[in-house]
This record gives sequence, C-alpha cells and structure tokens, in this order.
Amino acid sequence: MNLGKLKEIDVRSVWGHEQFDFSKWLASPDNIEPLGNVLNLSLVDVETEKFVGAYRCDILCKDEITGKVVLIENQLEQTNHDHLGKIITYASGLDASVVVWLVASAREEHASAIQWLNTHTTDDVSFFLIEVHAYTIGDSVPAPMFKIIEQPNDFIKQVKSIAKSQKLSDSQTKRLEFWNKFNEVLEAKGRPFNKRKATTDHWYSVAVGSSQCQISIDLVNREHKIRVSLWIPDNKDLYDRLYSHKVEIEEATGFSLKWNRHDNKKASLFCTDIKGLDFRNPSNYDELMDRTINYVLRLRAAVTPYL
Repeated sequence: MNLGKLKEIDVRSVWGHEQFDFSKWLASPDNIEPLGNVLNLSLVDVETEKFVGAYRCDILCKDEITGKVVLIENQLEQTNHDHLGKIITYASGLDASVVVWLVASAREEHASAIQWLNTHTTDDVSFFLIEVHAYTIGDSVPAPMFKIIEQPNDFIKQVKSIAKSQKLSDSQTKRLEFWNKFNEVLEAKGRPFNKRKATTDHWYSVAVGSSQCQISIDLVNREHKIRVSLWIPDNKDLYDRLYSHKVEIEEATGFSLKWNRHDNKKASLFCTDIKGLDFRNPSNYDELMDRTINYVLRLRAAVTPYL
C-alpha cells in the first residue's frame, strides 16, 4: 500500500492577500462551515469588512441556534499586540459574544492573553485563538486545517455561574449531567451534528441549515420521555409548507409525528417522543441517547428538502 505524506506549506502560498484572498475564501458557506464545526457553532449571515467606527473587522456573522454575534479577525502571520487590541476594540464596538482570532502562528504571550480573557470574563463572551495551516499530499491541492490554541474553559465559567446562582436544584443537576453525557456520546459518534455546551436547561438545539427553525431535544422527565421536535419560532407559512409534505416527511423519518400549528401562539412545532427517561435511573441513558441522535439525524434529513 502506497501512502502519501502530509507536507505543511506556507499559508501565504495559498492565500496571497489576507483580505481579498483569505477573508473572501473563508466567508463562503463551504469554508465557513468547517470553522463553525471547530467552534461548535453554525455560522450564518456572514458579512465581510464590517465597519467599527473608523476601522473594519474582517468577518462578522452569527450562530444560527443562539443568535450570538460572532466576530472573526484574520491575521495570516504571527500574532502581535496590534491585532490583540483590534479584536477587543471590534468586540466592544459590535457587541460580539464570540471572538475568533484566526492566525498563521500564535505567540505564547498572546495565547496566555486569550486564556486570561476567558478566565476573567463571564459566559456572555468567549475568546478563541485558532491557527490556520495548509497541507498537501504529493501533488494534491492544498487542504486547510484549523487548530485550536486557546478556547473558553467551560468548566471554569460553569463553576463561576453556579457560584453566582447559588445551589442548583436537583432537576438542574440531573439535566446538566444528562447533557454532559450526551455530548460525550455525540463526540464518540464522530459528532454527526455540532454539540452545544452542557447547561441546566431542559432543551438542546440542533441547527438544520435555516435560521427560521431548528431541531429541539427536550427532556420531559415528569412524563418520562425525550421529545425530538422541529421548532419554528415565528413562521406559520413555513409550518404550512412543511405540513403539506407531512406524508413524505413521516415516510422519510420512519416514525409518525405530532403536528401542532398553535394558531394562538407564535411558535409551531411537530415532534415525536422517546419513552423511558427517568432522572433517578440513568442505566438506560446510552440507549436513549443513541435513539435520540438517530431521530435527530432522520428528522433533519427529512425536512431539509422542504426548507
């Protein structure tokens, strides 16, 4: 068996100009998606060269699920103090919740600065320092790779958040434990969809490629079930369009769905239930999580053609 060898090449040989080559390349949907996967975000509404006073940031977008503003500052060279100041200035001016400093090479002192920012800020803002590399195999075209150097330490922020809100209730603790375990199972399966930070909430959102709707996984412990639904926050026309394909969608998923237009509410949804959830007995969590992930993937594939 003949195997090739990875050869790292200068990123400047791939993208000669930071603004006109790299930023333009990264802003396309096919290229921003892999970066979003690294960040565990679904990046949409991408804008380039967004003005902040007299300055311009490279890329501004948002996370499809949470709506958080994501700022991306590119630097196809080694990190420097000038760009560190820029990302803080831009983040402040644009009220960004996620700040991504994308560089060719990270100096140790700047990695420490990003770590310090993550340690001393609240859950409202997160800083990422990411290196972009390029590789070839033989005469192949270059392939990009994003390498995380620094990212938020969710554990530290979680502890700080818990300390502020005092003691968690039993249900909150159980939900936090469930979602942490769920993320581990999702990671073991190769992350078929982006994982979200484990929280004490009863829901977990999954992007479907449209800002008009999302898949929601809900823990309904009082009824001993997990509900998997397509949640449409405010678009009756979209619900009606999907309902007109009810037969095709249910055939594609392989299970029946409960459809709720909720005429007296803004939100609509259709869902299915997975029985067996019991916070007091987590022995079947692996099975429940496997089924939940499978249902999410089947539902997403079934609705995507009609979005």
